[in-house]
Amino acid sequence: MKIAIITDSTCDLPAQIIADYQIEVFPFSLHLDGHDYLDGITISTEQLYHAMRAGLTPKTSQVNPILMKESFVNHAQKGEACIYIAFSAAMSGAYQTSLAIAREVKEIYPDFDVEIIDSKGGSLASGLVVYQAAQMAREGKTKEEIVNFVRYQTSHMEHIFTVDNLESLYQGGRVSRTSAIIGNILNIKPILHVDNGRIMLLQMIRGKKKALEKLLEIMETRCIKTKNQIVGITHADDLDTALKLKTMIQQRFGFNKFIINLIGSVLGAHIGIGGVGLFFPNELLSKPGG
Repeated sequence: MKIAIITDSTCDLPAQIIADYQIEVFPFSLHLDGHDYLDGITISTEQLYHAMRAGLTPKTSQVNPILMKESFVNHAQKGEACIYIAFSAAMSGAYQTSLAIAREVKEIYPDFDVEIIDSKGGSLASGLVVYQAAQMAREGKTKEEIVNFVRYQTSHMEHIFTVDNLESLYQGGRVSRTSAIIGNILNIKPILHVDNGRIMLLQMIRGKKKALEKLLEIMETRCIKTKNQIVGITHADDLDTALKLKTMIQQRFGFNKFIINLIGSVLGAHIGIGGVGLFFPNELLSKPGG
């Protein structure tokens, strides 16, 4: 039986990987300058950042339930199993919506075999797990093996990132307006991570260079020291900083497998221009049976 690996557009995987492994992606919706778009379909991340640099403020909403239902019905009719690895349930309603849609489809197709998993995160933290799940599906692993792998790994992926200014944190209610203004004046860079599916502030660092060094310090305490692991790096329209961070990691840890990509439209709309994210396992990414 074919196993379809499904994710959503918050995964931040490069388009080439998505195409090569035939990963299905549910697009989130974006509202920008009076128009509605489907993330990654009718608007690209590059177009979003261009609009943000021009002073426009995008708004996001979750995956259209109609698109989810059409996908699930299609797989059910073909007799295909599905594994949907969803954006953090603590940050979006996509996970809960997909559960409801799956129940509806199973009422019509009782044999529909679908597993929906809360990734407890997003960006390349979930993207790395999706990528490896797709590899396992191609290798002929069973659905049970893939699901066990995904459930374990989503609980052991680190998300550590910094942003260029505090405005987005103020808009999200994580710092006060006064703190945001003073912090931006003093060149304060927040260090954040994801804990139990939610973005949390770890500490404030003065200066971009020191913020990058702090990311590596945290990585030192949390990462698994094995050279064959994949490290994810995302950036909010700041490739130079992402490449600099990659070099720093290579020099410090000797890792040589990286996926580097833009922070996608959904998360980029919330964190603003600038900043980088770092994603890696805190437990060995060993595939069951392999």
